[in-house]
Amino acid sequence: MDDTRAKLEWFKVTILPHRRALHARLRMRRDVEDIVSEVLTRAWACNDWSRIDKGRAYLFQVARNLVIDLARREKIIAYETVVDIDLLDSGHSLERQLDARDEVRRLQAIVETMPIQCRRVFVLRRVYGKSLAEIAEEMGLSVSTIEKHLAKGIRLLTQALDADGVNGFVERSTNGAGRNRAEGGSAAGNADR
Repeated sequence: MDDTRAKLEWFKVTILPHRRALHARLRMRRDVEDIVSEVLTRAWACNDWSRIDKGRAYLFQVARNLVIDLARREKIIAYETVVDIDLLDSGHSLERQLDARDEVRRLQAIVETMPIQCRRVFVLRRVYGKSLAEIAEEMGLSVSTIEKHLAKGIRLLTQALDADGVNGFVERSTNGAGRNRAEGGSAAGNADR
């Protein structure tokens, strides 16, 4: 009985004060209430509860793991899920988190304008990290064709980012190579669309 009281006191002092922060961090998700409830349930079910003294970090780690588990069950991972996982890392400033979310939305909008084959190759390579050979086998195309679709996707992304005036992002993500290609072939890039 004393152990149950001690655990209840720990839960009220260490865990519950951070419920609102967790809810605020996940507010963009449709299933926010379900996730917060599941995280609190998992926190209560923890056998090693007496060792946990940083409730916020613990809750956010449990939530991060839960969001990852949910994403694994989905056939297609939404860009927002990737951002939500990053947001649960409590070391980021709110401004940086909002900038990251805006950047992901901008990238998603650009990727959605790509031709379907190009977009599929780009997503399989850049989001799922599949090798060119794996993508070629999955799509029934040659590796050379996959390379061309990927190059076109990178070129279209670079051109769109340059048009938006986001040169710093392009330089970081392509080390300058994609930017030079986009500047030299922007007319051809527009013809490819």
